[in-house]
Amino acid sequence: MSLPPVALSCGEPAGIGPEIAVKAWRELGAEVPFFWIGDPGHLPKATEWREISDPAEALTADGAFPVLRHDFPAANTPGTPDPANAQGVIDVIARGVDLVRSGAASALCTCPIHKKALIDGAGFAHPGHTEYLAALAGVERVVMMLASDRLRVVPATIHIALAAVPAALTPDLLEATLRITHAGLIRDFGTPDPRIAVAGLNPHAGEGGAMGGEDAAVIAPVIDRLRAEGMRVTGPHPADTMFHAAARERYDAAVAMYHDQALIPVKTLDFDKGVNVTLGLPFIRTSPDHGTAFDIAGTGVANPTSLIEALRLARGMARARASA
Repeated sequence: MSLPPVALSCGEPAGIGPEIAVKAWRELGAEVPFFWIGDPGHLPKATEWREISDPAEALTADGAFPVLRHDFPAANTPGTPDPANAQGVIDVIARGVDLVRSGAASALCTCPIHKKALIDGAGFAHPGHTEYLAALAGVERVVMMLASDRLRVVPATIHIALAAVPAALTPDLLEATLRITHAGLIRDFGTPDPRIAVAGLNPHAGEGGAMGGEDAAVIAPVIDRLRAEGMRVTGPHPADTMFHAAARERYDAAVAMYHDQALIPVKTLDFDKGVNVTLGLPFIRTSPDHGTAFDIAGTGVANPTSLIEALRLARGMARARASA
């Protein structure tokens, strides 16, 4: 089956997005057909690009970077976001979503944005990229997965203080996270009967209540309920023994209880190749697992590896959905 190309949103023009987009295209060639949505004036100098009017034109390689043009009010100064461009960044994301939902693109891959720049320049009303995508899709709850060839891991709570995690970790939140993860593994990763390992919140998964009661009172009952439905979920496991090589062979994805519990192992195992995946949307979305890197923007040294892997994964997820 011939798939439409992947849409790549430009992200913050003053960051490394334009540079790594072109580098990724040169590396991938015809392996992952994709097109870039943005202002061609923001691309690195000497970039050979071609304007397309239809995403399907990106399926035909002719040696030039395919651009679905979206003009911005201001030029891009590497390392210094211009408030005048904030609304353009937001509009490009929405345009990418429209193209994926219409079937013109098979998936959306997003270059990094800078939330403060969007708030300052356009009054951006969402906590982040993911929440904006969920709002565009009309979805109440989504799940962030960090994925690489070595590990897929989902944090049940994300960008909150560690002290706030126990109160935020409700049975409803954990159950929804597990269900969305389970469905995503089936639909987007082609895993018909996924195995999910769940980390405990406390050291030694609470050690029978000696190190905290949340593991027995909150986490275990949710696991028991889902297991009774036939879901292959295990835990709560001590987090310090979940991520070595032999342990990773026993599950298809791990669900952790908080941000660092999830991100430290995946970034330690595969720092450059980690991909951020949003599960629970009605379309496929991936992104590189890094930010705008203003400190190196425009220097030509930005590493495109995470974006390359994000584009590859987006294409693979699209294939999984198409063949389901």
